Amino acid sequence: MKKYLLNLFLLSTVVGLSSCRTSSPDYNYRKLAKASMKLGLEINRKDNHALYIEASEWIGVPYRYSGNSKRGIDCSGLTHQIYRNVYHKKLERNTEGLRTKNCKKIAKSSLKQGDLVFFSTERSKKKATHVGIYLKENKFIHASTSQGVIISDLNENYYKKHWLAAGRVK
Repeated sequence: MKKYLLNLFLLSTVVGLSSCRTSSPDYNYRKLAKASMKLGLEINRKDNHALYIEASEWIGVPYRYSGNSKRGIDCSGLTHQIYRNVYHKKLERNTEGLRTKNCKKIAKSSLKQGDLVFFSTERSKKKATHVGIYLKENKFIHASTSQGVIISDLNENYYKKHWLAAGRVK
């Protein structure tokens, strides 16, 4: 009798679960495909879709010192805007403040989507002079003074030479 009841319970559970309607997550495939093309990255299910879509919307915006809009933006402004729009966090508006006040230092090998990457063009390398947002596969988005908002690779010689630190926003 116990065995019969157990089998009946298992059968009713399986039937009950199999009749449940499961729905797939609501992805905006058109926006994701467009973002993937603009960023030159394959966007997977586990990726932060909001980050990639937002980042793609900034590609090509011209560089403007102290700029804070799509008419022109600098590196800390880009970071500030993306974090506000994606993570709903208000960050410092200058590169060194981002590094020292908003982030906890992490190893370069521990970078995850949304982490910040800092560079220094100073000889002493004591102060961050440039910031970007890590995406994946060694790629990051930033506002270049000469090219505007672009995607670059951490393995490029320039970024290797000027690397300062990586940070995870608190």
